[in-house]
Amino acid sequence: MMLRTGATRSLIRSLTTSTRSTTRATYNAACFKAQLTSTVRSLSSRRSPSFALSPHKPITTALQRYATTGPGTPYDHIDAKREDRIGHKTINPDPDSVSVDSSTISVFEGKEGEEQKESPMLAGVYQDLRTIKETFALTEVPREAYYLGLAGVLPYLATSLSTVYLAWDINHAAATGSGFLLSGQTAEALLHIVEPLQIGYGAVILSFLGAIHWGLEWAGYGGYHGYRRYAIGVAAPAVAWPTTLLPVEYALIAQFLAFNFLYFADARATVRGLAPPWYTTYRFILTFIVGASIVVSLIGRGQIADKVSRLPGPADRLKALRDSQMEGLEQEERERRAKRIAKDAEGDDDDDE
Repeated sequence: MMLRTGATRSLIRSLTTSTRSTTRATYNAACFKAQLTSTVRSLSSRRSPSFALSPHKPITTALQRYATTGPGTPYDHIDAKREDRIGHKTINPDPDSVSVDSSTISVFEGKEGEEQKESPMLAGVYQDLRTIKETFALTEVPREAYYLGLAGVLPYLATSLSTVYLAWDINHAAATGSGFLLSGQTAEALLHIVEPLQIGYGAVILSFLGAIHWGLEWAGYGGYHGYRRYAIGVAAPAVAWPTTLLPVEYALIAQFLAFNFLYFADARATVRGLAPPWYTTYRFILTFIVGASIVVSLIGRGQIADKVSRLPGPADRLKALRDSQMEGLEQEERERRAKRIAKDAEGDDDDDE
């Protein structure tokens, strides 16, 4: 009789409902998690979503089947409007993107799946391109040093390109009788102006790169090393400025070697902790631009070696000055001897009288 009263029935119903709600919430959470995992695995392995996660567990399998195929799931409802919109959508042809394997790539693989199907040669090329891009990006280099450093090598590159163009114009004038923009004589005169500018600016850059080690020593970067670090700053200008006395070809070759040896010294300093970690890559970029400019200048100069007169350099001027001094001394000596001979002749005439 007690169980038939309204209060008793309400109490039993509330307890049953609470228990059922708790069980259903736990069940729904488990089913939702199983649903997500089952969806991913079904797309990758193309297995039935009902048996993808828990083989050998009948109860769990039944729950997963209900979660993926039961009422209220997103799999039992078809969006007719979306299907109709996709069905009437016009597909733009793109033959370049169609290949034998284009329709078999899983949508979850993305770029990694494409890279796995690339040939080893293409993969190596892409890796090299990425390495070059990362090298020239120089993300660790301070922006001020990066921009000013690149701006500093632009005049050197400009002189190199000017040498190539003037050489081409000289060849054009020799072949056709007139230059493209300049006459042959004008191009040759400008070439004799550009070449000393390139050599002098190269000596300035080498001196500046050597002076950086003095600044690092004064700042105490990596400790204080005294004369060993100062020697690099002294050797750079000591090698650079004598190249201005050499002929153009020898001066460019000497500066090319100086830039490379100084880069080697900077790389060693970076490895030993005497320079910032980014300094080696930064110096590589600048040295590459300068070295390429020197090579281009030598190639352009070699094309007109037999068509232009050699401009007297500082060494030639020093030699000419020395020769003129020697000629002056010889002339003075001849005049002195002539006066002595004339004086002796006058003395002999007086004795005869």
